[in-house]
Amino acid sequence: MEIKVYNSLTNKLEKFVPLKEKEVSMYVCGPTVYNHCHIGNARPVVFFDLVYRLFKYLGYKVTYATNYTDIDDKIIKKAIEEGVDATTISTRYIEAFEKVWSDLGCLEPTYRPRVTDTMDQIIDYIGHLIEKGYAYVSGDNVYFRVRKIKEYGILSNQKLDDLESGARIEVESSKEDPLDFVLWKLTDDLGPKWESPFGLGRPGWHTECCVMIDDIFKGSIDIHGAGNDLKFPHHENEIAQSLATNNNTIANYWIHNARIDFSGQKMSKSLGNVIWTKDLINEYGGMIARLLIISNHYRQSINFTTELINQVATEWQKIDRAYLSVYRYLELNDAFNKGTMDILDNFVAELVNDFSTPNAMTVLYQHIKDINVLLRSKEKDNEKIASAFNTLKTMLDILGLVPDVKPLSSEEKEVVLAWQNARNNKDFEKADLLRQQIQELGIKM
Repeated sequence: MEIKVYNSLTNKLEKFVPLKEKEVSMYVCGPTVYNHCHIGNARPVVFFDLVYRLFKYLGYKVTYATNYTDIDDKIIKKAIEEGVDATTISTRYIEAFEKVWSDLGCLEPTYRPRVTDTMDQIIDYIGHLIEKGYAYVSGDNVYFRVRKIKEYGILSNQKLDDLESGARIEVESSKEDPLDFVLWKLTDDLGPKWESPFGLGRPGWHTECCVMIDDIFKGSIDIHGAGNDLKFPHHENEIAQSLATNNNTIANYWIHNARIDFSGQKMSKSLGNVIWTKDLINEYGGMIARLLIISNHYRQSINFTTELINQVATEWQKIDRAYLSVYRYLELNDAFNKGTMDILDNFVAELVNDFSTPNAMTVLYQHIKDINVLLRSKEKDNEKIASAFNTLKTMLDILGLVPDVKPLSSEEKEVVLAWQNARNNKDFEKADLLRQQIQELGIKM
């Protein structure tokens, strides 16, 4: 099945051709762990998990890495404010992030590198850039010479002349050029510092991902992803360093998701208008938060409102209810099988067309309607119902949506069957008693 991907590097919808047949290498920029993850931060988490799941379903071997930036000025500032070390802050928010990751139903990636575990490689990488003349030591920092990269601006579609007109040399800056960016900064603050040939300090943000990708993948990769806000300058500067070091743009396909706004305004920790993902999960559940994200095409912005999340909650109830109904029917009739329906091909066809989740969801909802018709039929076709269930389950597995349905124990199954028999025999008094017992056992029906 042909896969089409919108490549941010070319601004075109392209056929996906991996570097190695039936293998995918993918790196997604992870969080800077100085605070909790808001729902906008969670969008790439969920979206690229879906990409991961889809490729796995299609039979690809996927190597998926996503990092932690666990040293940064914001982390150090928070540590100083609280009177603790930077590791305490980063560890706290890594643990919180991984709880959100799990609650959102995301699969564990292949690798979760941390900047602090990659420091030797970062120092070597910067040294190599200096040796090649792409970087220089000046004042208290090491800078990258942007103008040595003729292709600079290739990702963000910006020209050097335009960037220059908007750039300013900072007071007392030791840059050769206002466009140059920091690779290593000498520091004497209270934060962690590392010895290097360029002095005691720590790396600049833009170098870290380049090094972690090199360290894990040992060369160019298929997909580099993240939110749209990282396209410039972060990803542009990654590409510049990679062109200087490896003569490649890191990835053949750059994929960026759009942001989530809050009541029409950009959601930002600095602005304070954020919806913490952990709070949304606590109130609505991880699956509703996930469904909010995948119900919209990844390249379209989402305007978060209370009305929208309540609407999504209603949609989730339909999915959860349909799954429960068909699962319980097959369970009580011992009628499971391994077949699927042709509509699954329609569902997957939508997803391989630039991960079109809204169209895939339309197919899913149609399938749910079909399931309800099958279950209401007087003469039920158990084989068809079982195939419909397997199809539904496969769709939900690819989307990462997991209904809260637990198999019945033998005792619970006996009680439910007795309740059904009592209803069928119009023994309503007995049925009421058994229904009460079902509720006491906490059985979802």
